[in-house]
Amino acid sequence: MPNSPKLKILFVASEAAPFVKVGGLGEVMHALPKALRELGHDARVLTPKYATIDTEKYHLETELNNIEVESGDRDPHGILASNVLRYINPDGGGVNYFLENMEYYEKRANVYGYSDDTIRWIILAKGALEFIKKSEWKPDVIVASDWQTGFIPNLVHTDYKDDPVLSKIPIVFSIHNLRYQGMFDPKHISEMDYDAGQARISDFFDPRTNKLNGMRRGIMYADVINTVSPTYAREILTEEFGEGQDKLLNERKSRLFGVLNGIDTESLNPETDKDLAVNYSVKSLSKRFENQAALQKQFGLPTTSGDVFVVGMVGRMDEQKGFDILTQMLSSLMENINFQFIIVGEGNPGYRTYFEELKLKYPDRVGTHFSFDPRLPRMIFGGADAVLIPSRFEPSGLVQMEAMRYGCIPIVRKVGGLADSVEDFTPEKEEGTGFVFDKYDPFSLTIAIIRASELYRQKKEWEKLMKRAMTKDFSWEKSAQEYVKLFEMALRFHKESQ
Repeated sequence: MPNSPKLKILFVASEAAPFVKVGGLGEVMHALPKALRELGHDARVLTPKYATIDTEKYHLETELNNIEVESGDRDPHGILASNVLRYINPDGGGVNYFLENMEYYEKRANVYGYSDDTIRWIILAKGALEFIKKSEWKPDVIVASDWQTGFIPNLVHTDYKDDPVLSKIPIVFSIHNLRYQGMFDPKHISEMDYDAGQARISDFFDPRTNKLNGMRRGIMYADVINTVSPTYAREILTEEFGEGQDKLLNERKSRLFGVLNGIDTESLNPETDKDLAVNYSVKSLSKRFENQAALQKQFGLPTTSGDVFVVGMVGRMDEQKGFDILTQMLSSLMENINFQFIIVGEGNPGYRTYFEELKLKYPDRVGTHFSFDPRLPRMIFGGADAVLIPSRFEPSGLVQMEAMRYGCIPIVRKVGGLADSVEDFTPEKEEGTGFVFDKYDPFSLTIAIIRASELYRQKKEWEKLMKRAMTKDFSWEKSAQEYVKLFEMALRFHKESQ
């Protein structure tokens, strides 16, 4: 975008790869700023300094001392003093900032899962804003990500509304998953505990603090709201997908936009990926059979030389990912179709028990792995014929895009980012990149898998499908350009409101 003025952007998030990554948010906080920098913008990231960050590998230097964060408590000791450290990437020149706090970050073994998490994220929000006030580097735009940083747009428009620096900076609030809104289940919050988002953020030690809805507050106060796919942006305006915030989102829908996430096409490359037994390209697809054999061997399954349809599944085992409908039909399908099924994931122990029992029943056709191993998804993408993603809802999804990069055909429900990234196969037109079903039920899922298994027998047609999937462009560059448009829009909206 050579004619656009270069922007200074600060992302504030609870996680960012490679320093700390729990889920897809961490990966986005690495890949999106990097893509923006490649477009010429100065994109930086601020996260807490967790105890798990490898300071020997990443040498951190002091950026600013004595960042004061008010607890809101009337106690005279109600001010926390923190420091901000920085890491400058020697390769790409990107800057990451880290907010220090011994009690709330560095003494904790995990990123999430503490009873005082809301306090921890309010500290992050206030610390980020105080850092901006004191820093010589001032962003043109602040991007707050998910409920943990939804307090940032809230604070800027209330506590800091008269601040000469912060009041001039627009805030983009990025929704990665609307389901998670705070330290409670939004589907079962009582009327007494409901946070309308209009009251002032309570003191750290006020019992109401853990009932604050960071997601709702972010939506209410941001200059621009975005989510991670265009279809999900439309879906969350409905009661079915809105998680109780659909009315508010409809009030603000003129500020709501969707940009599909991208993937790191450099590291996700079947031509260079070291986790594959054999590297290959769209011009040498026959080599994939060696990767399939290696995958089958890894999971103790007989090698089949491409004669048996191999279906993989990668992800968290819960109802969001469609495991409830999958477990209703998979055993019956295995009785009627000859295919191998490989599952890699953590999550609900009930689903783990189901797959363990399925493996006992079909030891030569089912492979399982129930702990995190970064190699195994790549092995599935490079060796399985298809990947299954029957999600109830899916804001963006990365698995389908990563799998397509490797020629592994996605079987997905038409929802969220899956609908935006996978085109249903139509034989009469020889179009499509996967198999898409609409209704969330076991019957629709069964039909989609059968459609895929039937086409798999037609080797030439299947190879054309693989090539179409592999040549789809899911690089971050395209998404980053869309984000730049959002930032420019936020600047315009903010200026008009002054």
